[in-house]
Amino acid sequence: MARRGGFPGGAMPGNMNNLMKQAQKMQRQMEEKAKELEEKEWEGTAGGGAVCVKVSGKKEITAVKLSEEVVDPDDIEMLEDLIRAATNEALRQMEEESGQVMGSIAGGLGNGLF
Repeated sequence: MARRGGFPGGAMPGNMNNLMKQAQKMQRQMEEKAKELEEKEWEGTAGGGAVCVKVSGKKEITAVKLSEEVVDPDDIEMLEDLIRAATNEALRQMEEESGQVMGSIAGGLGNGLF
């Protein structure tokens, strides 16, 4: 009488080995891309370029540049808003690219295995 379910003799099909190899390859690719992204910088601007903020893939601010015309001691609030807007833009760009890069690697998992 034939057994239902499982694999004959407890053996794993060849596709499982392929899946494991593909998962290991994907992990290596993700580690490489993560390192590349950590070293990259993204730039956000606000106020028509009067404020420029650069961030790294480590989510650290690496540079802030201000045009003289936005440094008004009577309007500190505007400068704060411009810095916040430029920083958020740079972080959004970094997150978007990181998501696309990692998603493209993970999206290949399982292709052609079954």
